[in-house]
Amino acid sequence: MTTGEAGATSTLRCELLGPLRASRDGVEIPLGPPKQRAVLAVLLLQEARPISYDGLVEAVWGGAPPVHVRNLVQKYVSGLRRALGDDAELTWTGSGYRLTGVHADDLRQRRELVAEAVAARDTGELRRAAELAGRAERLWRGEFAEGLRTPYLAAERLRWAEKRLTVLEARLAGLIELGHSFECVHELVRLVAAHPLRERLSELLMLALYRAGRPSDALTAYEAVRQRLAEAMGSDPGPGLRSLHARVLRQDLALLPPPRVPSG
Repeated sequence: MTTGEAGATSTLRCELLGPLRASRDGVEIPLGPPKQRAVLAVLLLQEARPISYDGLVEAVWGGAPPVHVRNLVQKYVSGLRRALGDDAELTWTGSGYRLTGVHADDLRQRRELVAEAVAARDTGELRRAAELAGRAERLWRGEFAEGLRTPYLAAERLRWAEKRLTVLEARLAGLIELGHSFECVHELVRLVAAHPLRERLSELLMLALYRAGRPSDALTAYEAVRQRLAEAMGSDPGPGLRSLHARVLRQDLALLPPPRVPSG
């Protein structure tokens, strides 16, 4: 954020929870070719820490960079300086390239929302925790750094996909505990279809179905994930799924839904 001569404030915002996007005062900024955008994404993820020249090359091109990679790095750094303008500072520190004055704002917002959601959950404020986790989820616009194919960002994409699923699972578990099982079933069916071997999602789907008055469907969901695990991995469901399956079979009264907490 900078202040111009007339006192007007200019706000530069960058986002990574989807295609990389930068905007100034709400107007999107052209960021150049894909590799230049990848350099920016890598620099943003350093959070104002310097990254060495070799580290930047490895992150963007992997172990087989092009012959003229040094010229390319200099070209992309210059291009980013022009694109970001005076709102950000991209410098060579002697130990590496360092980007300051701009952040991955959506990552910061998500981190804060998730921390607040965890704190709310730990104090028993399940409805507030679910609302905060939902706000964190709505920050996503697609895959992490979508469309940028580099070794470093590919690894980060997997890491952030796992973080996203973990928060989704916690949010849905909270909603089920609040008595909103029926509303969760559709989303869980979609998530299980997208992640068929993720046992926690199948466990939540079984619980939501049972509490929505569909015990036979809960048992069908268990059999489906059992078959998928056997075919894909040659293994049985883990203890969480097996325990829930046994409790559904014996119609454990403790699985009955709690009194519904109004969502308003």
